[in-house]
Amino acid sequence: MLKSLSISNYALIDELQMQPSSALSMITGETGAGKSIMLGAVGLLLGKRADTKVLLHEDKKCIIEGIFEIGNYGLNAFFEAQELDFDHQCIIRREISPSGKSRSFINDTPVLLDVLKELGVKLMDVHSQHDTLQLADGNYQLGLVDAFAQSSGELESYKKAFQHYRSIKKAFEKLQKEAADLQKEADFNQFLLDELSVLTLQKGEQEELESSQEILENAEDIKLRINEMLNLFHEDQVGLIQGLGQVQQGLQSLARLAHKFSGIQERFQEAYIEMKDLAETLADEESKVEIDFEKLEEIRERLSKIYQLQKKHGVNSVEELIQIESELADKVFQFQNLDENLAEAEKKLKLSEKEMLDAGMLLSEKRKSCFKAFESSLQGLLGDLGMENAKIQIEQKSIPPSASGLDEIELLFTANKGSQPQALKKVASGGEFSRLLFGIKYLMADKMALPTLIFDEIDTGISGEVALQMVRMMKEISKKHQVICITHLPQVAAKGDRHYFVFKDNQSERTVSKIKLLDDSERVEELAKMIAGSNPSSSAVESARELLLN
Repeated sequence: MLKSLSISNYALIDELQMQPSSALSMITGETGAGKSIMLGAVGLLLGKRADTKVLLHEDKKCIIEGIFEIGNYGLNAFFEAQELDFDHQCIIRREISPSGKSRSFINDTPVLLDVLKELGVKLMDVHSQHDTLQLADGNYQLGLVDAFAQSSGELESYKKAFQHYRSIKKAFEKLQKEAADLQKEADFNQFLLDELSVLTLQKGEQEELESSQEILENAEDIKLRINEMLNLFHEDQVGLIQGLGQVQQGLQSLARLAHKFSGIQERFQEAYIEMKDLAETLADEESKVEIDFEKLEEIRERLSKIYQLQKKHGVNSVEELIQIESELADKVFQFQNLDENLAEAEKKLKLSEKEMLDAGMLLSEKRKSCFKAFESSLQGLLGDLGMENAKIQIEQKSIPPSASGLDEIELLFTANKGSQPQALKKVASGGEFSRLLFGIKYLMADKMALPTLIFDEIDTGISGEVALQMVRMMKEISKKHQVICITHLPQVAAKGDRHYFVFKDNQSERTVSKIKLLDDSERVEELAKMIAGSNPSSSAVESARELLLN
């Protein structure tokens, strides 16, 4: 419920504040005084886009703020989802700077315009003459049927099944594409896999092969060099080992003669042991080196194949070839199990489709079950609004599954006796549309649980008893919902719990729009002017008093 509304620096409004009744508030004023401008400001508060053209003073910021009582509307989940602080009193603010930058706030927290719009539709329903276009829209009509049928549970179940089906279908189509690609590549992938598999590649193999190749290619030179060094170690006349042994004996003698030489003797002893070990290692390595031309050729051939495959696949190591082999094996395996995988995926798709269609049929039946009651209730309301010959008919067509179900809804209407109902956009006049839309709003008020309804000259084209019946219905709605009505009819304006008057103030340099809450005497005067013009007669004043009393 809207507790207060303040508007500053918007169009013709310099400063404006109002605190509408929790029940029924009426707004009147001369044409062009600013009533529709107020609705434009409310639209900005509910998330509509704006530009700097709305600024009255181009060097000042435009600020529109609404304070709403939201404690009983079940909005906790919305606030939690948007990470906003929840309070029973919600402040929505919209600011437009002179530079054109627009900012939106909910409880002083900046939010995106889409978030503001999402909250706005939960708080207010604004009807204007432009809503006739919305009423002719099939999706809007389908929403009316769902609201009247109370089919939100069935609709939610269907939407989940629909989304699940779409997800399964997407996965199936992806698998089909992959299957087609695998089919095209199957023989080539098998060839590449065989080419790699036949080598039975091992990690680290390339380095070992290259090392073995290096030794085998130089085996003769390696054996020659090692033997030359071994001769130096072991030659009888001047062998290194023999000479070192003599040095060892000399150092041992020195160590016995003087303790000082013990350290030198120990150091030499370590070097001597290391040299003997080195000589033994060289001898061992020499014995391992083979001059094997057949083995060398085998290694060269295997390395050649490895190098060719690396070049072919654009890699530099055996490990990468092994990875490619694994991937090719997966593709070949998938191809070999293609029919089984496709059959399983198709089975899941058919099951999800059946679940979606079953949910869609339940939703469709729930919708159809309310058609007669909807038609009858709305026709009765239109009769009360002076359209005794009006006829409403809901036409349903089955359609392929969509996000909203299996149904296409068309609301057919005629206001004339003997005429067949037709699509709204073809048959309804402006006045008929206003009454039809009002009847729908009245019928849906409790079903859609909107806190605040705003009617902008919904009484256009009607008068007399019809207007009185319309305002009686507004009073009935206002028992459970806040209603704000902009009207030009005195018999309608007289029934409000509060009466606001919008007028142009020409006292300053620039004309501005202002709003005033009328007291009892001012209200009589305004109603009399609405009845008889700017200089009402005493009989008009008396008629105004009677309207307020009845």
